[in-house]
Amino acid sequence: MLSLITAFAVAEPAASPVAPPRTLPLDFGKWWQDIAAFERKDANQAPPKHAVLFVGSSTIARWKSLAEDFAGTPVLNRAFGGNEIADSTHYADQIIFPYEPKMIFLRAGGNDLHRGRSPEKVFGDFKDFVAKVRKRLPEVPIAYIAVCPSIARWSEREAGAKLNSLIADHVKRRKNLVYVDSSRISLGADGQPRPELFVQDKLHFSEAGYKLLAEAVRPHLPK
Repeated sequence: MLSLITAFAVAEPAASPVAPPRTLPLDFGKWWQDIAAFERKDANQAPPKHAVLFVGSSTIARWKSLAEDFAGTPVLNRAFGGNEIADSTHYADQIIFPYEPKMIFLRAGGNDLHRGRSPEKVFGDFKDFVAKVRKRLPEVPIAYIAVCPSIARWSEREAGAKLNSLIADHVKRRKNLVYVDSSRISLGADGQPRPELFVQDKLHFSEAGYKLLAEAVRPHLPK
């Protein structure tokens, strides 16, 4: 087992509707409690091998109906709030490889953009994630769940759309990479976010929002 703490510099700022003006350095060590909690859970009850693994940020971490939404498919959730793509790459030895997953779904990128990273740099982080996974799991499908606009981060919608476009175009030409187009599930016919799909913070999905997310993901589950 690798060390849980590899600390860098500045802790992530609290979420706000406006992105910070510059990119802040990542602090992998701040997630040690989340990673340790996963390890304790695994020690108390061994998770199934070859399940469909979901990783990424709070959208996945808060998905409490995940197993119910995909009944009949063994699923495992190893996401944590605040996660950026590079965090899942850094902790792959703890949250991915031990489970020998049948398929991996990644939903992250919004926090990355919010901290000031450009869509191009976040796209690079996605490719780094894929490269690390491929070294150990060369044939396991990896699906990227697209980010979608929220009320709280409406000003970042164009950056999110650019990131989605970069990843969607990239995966079309590569084996065992999948793009889950959930980019507009949060929007109404007028192109504006639907308030009923979000909880009070106007950032995270409500139960109704998760139903739409599940509909977008379901066709991509392994048969």
